[in-house]
Amino acid sequence: MALLLSRRFFVAAGLASWATAGGAASQRYDLVSARSRVAFLFDFSGATQTGTVPVSTADIRVDTANLTRSSADVTADVRGARTGMVFITQALLSPSVLDAQNHPMVRYRSIRVRLGRDGRISEGARIDGELTLRGVTRPLSLDASLTRPPGSAPDDLSVLTIRLTGTLSRSAFGAVGYPKLVADPVDLDISAEIRRRS
Repeated sequence: MALLLSRRFFVAAGLASWATAGGAASQRYDLVSARSRVAFLFDFSGATQTGTVPVSTADIRVDTANLTRSSADVTADVRGARTGMVFITQALLSPSVLDAQNHPMVRYRSIRVRLGRDGRISEGARIDGELTLRGVTRPLSLDASLTRPPGSAPDDLSVLTIRLTGTLSRSAFGAVGYPKLVADPVDLDISAEIRRRS
């Protein structure tokens, strides 16, 4: 049950021309905190529950000439995690689940970006990376998409929305509390709006 960052993250449909746009090396993008978050979904007593965690920092670099050289390093503060019910939120932050007091930060760091079969963004992408939760680091691969705002010019990459989705096993990170009430798999939905640094 833990971390899930909100809407999905990296390279996606509608940007097929992006891979050939410009030839510059990777560029830095700044996070728009108010439009970024980590969402997570989990099964609680047979019913799907959702929660969010605010994104704290994001070091995102996009290489338009070679998207496989792009990277992301995102952190979220689980002390700000919220669900639809106070008692579930309290259980989430407890020592047997997220242990927010001793391990407040969750981090996802990309290691490799894999594009679709023909190397096009429009075919989606897969990001291989490492997730650190409760002080435990495990590999985690996420499906990724990257989109421009509706109506923006094809070559305008100044503002982008990154989205990452996937599933993790909470027990793999030691978040084993309440096993009779909460299922082990947790779905992630990470999203972030980013703006190219001038």
